[in-house]
Amino acid sequence: MTSPPGSRAASGPANSDAILAAMANPTRRLLLTALGATGQATATELARGLPISRQAVAKHLAVLADAGLVSRSRPGRDVRLRVDAAGLAATAEWLAALAADWDVRLAAIRRIAEAGA
Repeated sequence: MTSPPGSRAASGPANSDAILAAMANPTRRLLLTALGATGQATATELARGLPISRQAVAKHLAVLADAGLVSRSRPGRDVRLRVDAAGLAATAEWLAALAADWDVRLAAIRRIAEAGA
Protein backbone atom coordinates (compact mmCIF):
# COMPACT_ATOMS: atom_id res chain seq x y z
CA MET A 1 0.00 0.00 0.00
CA THR A 2 1.38 3.42 -0.93
CA SER A 3 0.77 6.70 0.83
CA PRO A 4 -2.00 8.88 -0.52
CA PRO A 5 -0.91 11.81 -2.68
CA GLY A 6 -0.14 14.81 -0.53
CA SER A 7 0.69 12.63 2.47
CA ARG A 8 3.84 13.59 4.35
CA ALA A 9 5.03 10.01 3.96
CA ALA A 10 4.41 9.84 0.19
CA SER A 11 8.10 10.22 -0.51
CA GLY A 12 11.17 10.46 1.63
CA PRO A 13 14.06 12.87 1.47
CA ALA A 14 15.90 12.92 -1.85
CA ASN A 15 18.76 10.82 -0.48
CA SER A 16 16.77 8.50 1.80
CA ASP A 17 17.60 5.47 -0.36
CA ALA A 18 21.33 6.15 -0.01
CA ILE A 19 20.99 6.79 3.73
CA LEU A 20 19.00 3.61 4.35
CA ALA A 21 21.41 1.57 2.21
CA ALA A 22 24.39 3.00 4.09
CA MET A 23 22.75 2.32 7.45
CA ALA A 24 21.95 -1.27 6.49
CA ASN A 25 25.59 -2.29 7.00
CA PRO A 26 26.54 -3.07 10.63
CA THR A 27 30.13 -1.86 10.17
CA ARG A 28 28.88 1.50 8.95
CA ARG A 29 26.53 1.79 11.91
CA LEU A 30 29.46 0.99 14.18
CA LEU A 31 31.55 3.70 12.49
CA LEU A 32 28.74 6.24 12.90
CA THR A 33 28.45 5.33 16.57
CA ALA A 34 32.21 5.69 17.05
CA LEU A 35 32.24 9.06 15.27
CA GLY A 36 29.29 10.23 17.31
CA ALA A 37 31.10 9.27 20.53
CA THR A 38 34.40 10.91 19.61
CA GLY A 39 33.06 13.91 17.72
CA GLN A 40 35.60 13.50 14.94
CA ALA A 41 38.30 11.06 13.90
CA THR A 42 40.45 9.91 11.00
CA ALA A 43 39.99 6.59 9.21
CA THR A 44 43.21 5.40 10.85
CA GLU A 45 41.93 6.25 14.33
CA LEU A 46 38.65 4.48 13.66
CA ALA A 47 40.36 1.38 12.24
CA ARG A 48 42.41 0.86 15.41
CA GLY A 49 39.44 -0.54 17.29
CA LEU A 50 38.06 -2.67 14.48
CA PRO A 51 38.94 -6.09 13.06
CA ILE A 52 39.09 -4.66 9.52
CA SER A 53 41.77 -2.77 7.63
CA ARG A 54 42.09 0.98 7.41
CA GLN A 55 41.31 0.72 3.68
CA ALA A 56 38.04 -1.09 4.44
CA VAL A 57 37.16 1.58 6.99
CA ALA A 58 37.92 4.28 4.39
CA LYS A 59 35.60 2.59 1.88
CA HIS A 60 32.78 2.39 4.44
CA LEU A 61 33.34 6.04 5.35
CA ALA A 62 33.13 6.98 1.66
CA VAL A 63 29.69 5.33 1.44
CA LEU A 64 28.59 7.22 4.56
CA ALA A 65 29.93 10.47 3.09
CA ASP A 66 28.19 9.87 -0.25
CA ALA A 67 24.93 9.35 1.65
CA GLY A 68 25.45 12.64 3.47
CA LEU A 69 25.92 11.05 6.90
CA VAL A 70 29.58 11.97 7.33
CA SER A 71 31.39 15.18 6.47
CA ARG A 72 35.10 15.52 5.82
CA SER A 73 37.54 18.29 6.62
CA ARG A 74 41.27 18.52 5.96
CA PRO A 75 43.06 20.52 8.65
CA GLY A 76 46.56 19.83 7.38
CA ARG A 77 47.47 16.38 6.10
CA ASP A 78 44.78 14.35 7.86
CA VAL A 79 41.21 13.96 6.69
CA ARG A 80 38.99 14.31 9.75
CA LEU A 81 35.46 12.97 9.67
CA ARG A 82 32.41 13.80 11.73
CA VAL A 83 28.77 12.81 11.73
CA ASP A 84 26.49 15.05 9.67
CA ALA A 85 23.10 14.26 11.17
CA ALA A 86 20.94 16.43 8.91
CA GLY A 87 20.29 13.67 6.37
CA LEU A 88 19.67 11.13 9.09
CA ALA A 89 17.24 13.51 10.83
CA ALA A 90 15.30 14.07 7.59
CA THR A 91 15.07 10.31 7.03
CA ALA A 92 13.95 9.75 10.64
CA GLU A 93 11.22 12.38 10.18
CA TRP A 94 10.10 10.66 6.98
CA LEU A 95 9.98 7.27 8.73
CA ALA A 96 8.00 8.78 11.62
CA ALA A 97 5.50 10.28 9.16
CA LEU A 98 5.21 6.93 7.40
CA ALA A 99 4.55 5.21 10.73
CA ALA A 100 1.93 7.84 11.61
CA ASP A 101 0.15 7.26 8.28
CA TRP A 102 0.07 3.52 8.98
CA ASP A 103 -1.28 4.14 12.49
CA VAL A 104 -4.18 6.08 10.94
CA ARG A 105 -4.87 3.28 8.44
CA LEU A 106 -4.72 0.56 11.08
CA ALA A 107 -7.06 2.53 13.36
CA ALA A 108 -9.56 2.77 10.49
CA ILE A 109 -9.31 -0.99 9.87
CA ARG A 110 -9.86 -1.62 13.58
CA ARG A 111 -12.98 0.59 13.63
CA ILE A 112 -14.39 -1.26 10.62
CA ALA A 113 -13.61 -4.66 12.12
CA GLU A 114 -15.12 -3.75 15.50
CA ALA A 115 -18.23 -2.26 13.88
CA GLY A 116 -18.85 -5.52 12.02
CA ALA A 117 -18.37 -7.71 15.11
